[in-house]
Amino acid sequence: MTTTIDKEQMNRIVYSYHWDPFQVLGYHEVTVDGKKVGTIRGFLPEARDVELVIVENGKKTYKKMEKVHNDGMFEILLDKTGKPDYIFKITNWENHSWEIDDPYRYEPVLTDFDFHLFNEGNHYKIYEKLGAHIIENGGKSGTLFSVWAPNAKRVSVIGNFNHWDGRRNLMRNRGASGIWELFIPDITEGEVYKFEIKTQDDRLLEKADPYAFRTELRPKTASVVHKFGTYKWNDKYYMENRNKRNHFDEPISIYEVHLGSWKRKGYNEYLTYRDFALDLVNYASDMGYTHIELLPVAEHPFDGSWGYQVTGYFAPTSRFGSPEDFCYFVDKCHEKGIGVIVDWVPAHFPTDSFALAQFDGTALYEHADPRKGFHKDWTTLIFNFGRNEVRNFLISNALFWLDYYHIDGLRVDAVASMLYLDYARKPGEWIPNEFGGNENLEAVHFIKRLNEQVYLEHPGVLMIAEESTAWTGVSRPTYVGGLGFGLKWNMGWMNDFLKYISKDPIYRKYHHNSLTFSMIYAFNENFVLVLSHDEVVHGKNSLISKMPGDDWQKFANLRSAIGFMYAHPGKKLTFMGSEFGQWSEWNANQSLDWHLLDWDRHRQLQNYFKSVNRIYKENPALYEVDFQWQGFEWVNCNDWEGSVVSFLRKGRNPDDVVLAVVNFTPIPRYNYRVGVPKHCHWDEILNSDAIEFGGGGLGNYGGFWSDQWAWDNQPNSLCLTVPPLAIVMFRARKETPQVTDEADK
Repeated sequence: MTTTIDKEQMNRIVYSYHWDPFQVLGYHEVTVDGKKVGTIRGFLPEARDVELVIVENGKKTYKKMEKVHNDGMFEILLDKTGKPDYIFKITNWENHSWEIDDPYRYEPVLTDFDFHLFNEGNHYKIYEKLGAHIIENGGKSGTLFSVWAPNAKRVSVIGNFNHWDGRRNLMRNRGASGIWELFIPDITEGEVYKFEIKTQDDRLLEKADPYAFRTELRPKTASVVHKFGTYKWNDKYYMENRNKRNHFDEPISIYEVHLGSWKRKGYNEYLTYRDFALDLVNYASDMGYTHIELLPVAEHPFDGSWGYQVTGYFAPTSRFGSPEDFCYFVDKCHEKGIGVIVDWVPAHFPTDSFALAQFDGTALYEHADPRKGFHKDWTTLIFNFGRNEVRNFLISNALFWLDYYHIDGLRVDAVASMLYLDYARKPGEWIPNEFGGNENLEAVHFIKRLNEQVYLEHPGVLMIAEESTAWTGVSRPTYVGGLGFGLKWNMGWMNDFLKYISKDPIYRKYHHNSLTFSMIYAFNENFVLVLSHDEVVHGKNSLISKMPGDDWQKFANLRSAIGFMYAHPGKKLTFMGSEFGQWSEWNANQSLDWHLLDWDRHRQLQNYFKSVNRIYKENPALYEVDFQWQGFEWVNCNDWEGSVVSFLRKGRNPDDVVLAVVNFTPIPRYNYRVGVPKHCHWDEILNSDAIEFGGGGLGNYGGFWSDQWAWDNQPNSLCLTVPPLAIVMFRARKETPQVTDEADK
């Protein structure tokens, strides 16, 4: 067996540790006996015999190749230079024959410009380059595979097409960028693949593609070649209008949903994205919600993580269907005018061996030092926000969901764990920053850059922080020193209010400050008031079960609580099941208890939520000025003995005024005088004690004219009946006072 291949180079191919197989395989020009000729080489381990098939003018010419290494290296010398159009005909040891194209006859696709931008951390469309992309190269259709693995000894593409043999499709290392690339002809939609990585210490790792658009259904973990961008969207008007809107001045009522347990069918089977596009979208629209927020839908292997341990950041989970099915769901939401928010998890990722952990045999995406790189509480790994390519991965991922799936907002999970180096750590378990503090300066830089880039490209979306500390300026622009989020979850209000509302009314007067304290800081941030999934799981009880008293009182308490929440400054979020009084706490492994709607009280509560959403959206005073003092005024916050509070909400138009009065005791308050700023008719727009909501029917006959009698530091007042465990809301009528007496004309 004679060959023109250098022995060491051949060994690197045969024993699969070559960083650039194009140096050996494919077409090359060599000098033989003083003459320059062409040679074609192929490494085909499964072949007994190989023929070179030269294709010219539609005619095929077959020439036998010489086997120059017993492990499957073949070579043929041509009689002249010049790369022909060729393929291989393989005959295996079972005497089966087939023809395949040679990946090593195609030129590289990625450019140095792509590499530089990525290595600098500024290639925010890198998902269009890395991963698996169906393209044409040299006039041939196939798939371009590329992956960032700078510390690998070699990387291969493996799949059914090469019998998962990592020796077959070795990738080319594109130098200092750390990116490996290979175009494989004839690989099409639906092909399953992984990357096989040989580490510097010769371990073999099989890794899913970090940039895969689609994945196998768990428990399988491979990536799937997917031609993205084929879905025909019907939401052009919605998207154009969205980018012109100011969400701060609009009503935002978010329905938080875990798709796997909202509703199931058959024998506890999942609905599909297309099922949700009908059932969930119509339900949320009928209930009056403005947005649906989905617990993470990016691919995750473990159902019990609820989606918060992501392994496929660019792939909607295959549990519910295809990427196009998810597009259809979002499209149908937009058709109904409903925005879609997804929970996004850049703080940490799981330790699963097939995913990002130790991706190229080193701590590539995570910190190597566990004092910075490992969450003890969650047993997950922490992204290395100081590495340009990691920041690029995350920012481009955020933009991908907005670009390709038309998502209307990202709720960023666990921001506090990103901001603090000592988060959930004891002394000695963390490393201070360069100034000796506990702030994670690299994470702060990442978050600011993330928000700047998102709002630059998508000014109409919502960036929402789940942040539970007193960090200053979370929802303030970066140019004034803030983190740049649009909204922040109000965890302080949630904790104080749930603590208050869960107490027996007889004790509430001793905890009145828990009810009113939120107004001390209500305008420090752009807040979302949240009663989320975290509050109805792990032994915390469902929302209705938190309420004290007998069943009647529980429902009345919940109605008053929700009414107070919708009247309080801030946007709104409630978790699925709360709207109809789910008794059992949330179980992610089964459907909500929809059968409860067979009972009057649960239907009446559902109707109440629907009415509150309608009233909220119909009254600008309840949403237009959520983040400034001008939109709120206490009327009386000092009636701790009676556990009653009253306050005004104001819109930008001075005529838009709503009065809210809430009685948090089971004792009705008759002839309860409340001050109001205007002398006019005050229409009763909400009474949570109404009979249609399951209440006792105490009320105010649709409203009253105010008395010109100063009260509560207001020039006028109303004498009201405030029902037990109830909220009543009144809207100032805009017309001028009527003349009621002929003698007054």
